[in-house]
Amino acid sequence: MATNLYFSQKVKSEQNLYEDIVIESLKMYGQDVYYLPRDLVNEDRVLGDDPESSFNSSHVIEMYIENTEGFEGEGDLFTRFGVEIRDEATFVVARKRWEQTVQRYDNEITSTRPSEGDLIYLPLSKSLFQITHVEHEMPFYQLSNLPVYKLRCQLFEYTGEDLDTGVDTIDDIERRYAYKYVLTLTNIRDSAVASVTLNSGQLASVSIVDSGSNYFTAPTVLISDSNGVGASIIATVDSNSGEVDSLTISNPGTGYTNPTITFTSPAPSTFEIGETITSPSGDTLMRAEVAKYSDSDDKLHLIHAGADDGKYHAFTVGKKVVGLKTGAGGIINLVVEDNQLSQNEQNTDFTTATDFIDFSETNPFGDTSNN
Repeated sequence: MATNLYFSQKVKSEQNLYEDIVIESLKMYGQDVYYLPRDLVNEDRVLGDDPESSFNSSHVIEMYIENTEGFEGEGDLFTRFGVEIRDEATFVVARKRWEQTVQRYDNEITSTRPSEGDLIYLPLSKSLFQITHVEHEMPFYQLSNLPVYKLRCQLFEYTGEDLDTGVDTIDDIERRYAYKYVLTLTNIRDSAVASVTLNSGQLASVSIVDSGSNYFTAPTVLISDSNGVGASIIATVDSNSGEVDSLTISNPGTGYTNPTITFTSPAPSTFEIGETITSPSGDTLMRAEVAKYSDSDDKLHLIHAGADDGKYHAFTVGKKVVGLKTGAGGIINLVVEDNQLSQNEQNTDFTTATDFIDFSETNPFGDTSNN
């Protein structure tokens, strides 16, 4: 027979009350966490993976940790490849609060629910968890509604993803562990020097005496003379070497007797963390993000480096580096690759160990008496 028409579990006021009680309980017993939506950069349509994921926003929201006695999972494992920490956790978040906080009208998030692959940063343990499964039907239709999501997560292993969330503690993970290029730049910043010849009190020609160094924007040319007025000279710079390569008289002026030519000094190299830099490499342009800059030794730490043509290229000694935001620049003197993700490799030890192995022997790895 049909259900009784006079008793219904779909009373909207009761559903709203139940949902409000759930939200209030999560606010009382939950933890404030950061929800990081994932942006797909270069999705593999075959495998469905995106090795270049980026996380460009963060949203503070309360979630309840269902694991009251500690993280679940296999825990700490000692394997031949090192120590693996396989902690797992289940987070409970209210649907209404997720829609209000994450899926807002003023952002570009189009997902209607939490997505597998998104991250949750737990300040309590200072760890990132990746969502592996979203359970959206538990508790199962109490009062004929579904007020919460259960997010099953596992500890996230950072492998070079782009973290630009605006939260320093989260973004610092990228700056510390991403694959880095460390560029040593030149410290010399010399002003250019030029001389002029006159013809009837006007500038007739100008020549470069010293091209200067570390000019990555054209300097202003100043012409001083006790009598002359009106003259102007335009300078251009070599974008690769950072030197003044040409001077053009745009106005010869009049009344000059002994003019002095001076150039504005090259701008100091003060790169800003997070800005993008460019550097020519062959026929393409390298781009990277500034993770750190040390002005005492002119070392520039770069992450997420790549070339405009999508192929592998490296930074080249003798080429310029220019910050797109600050305009800071320098010439590369030394390039060092710093891999913080892999510190257990033994290839260098094996290479050094081969110094005492004689490969002219029949069995260099066996008994020394058996040649």
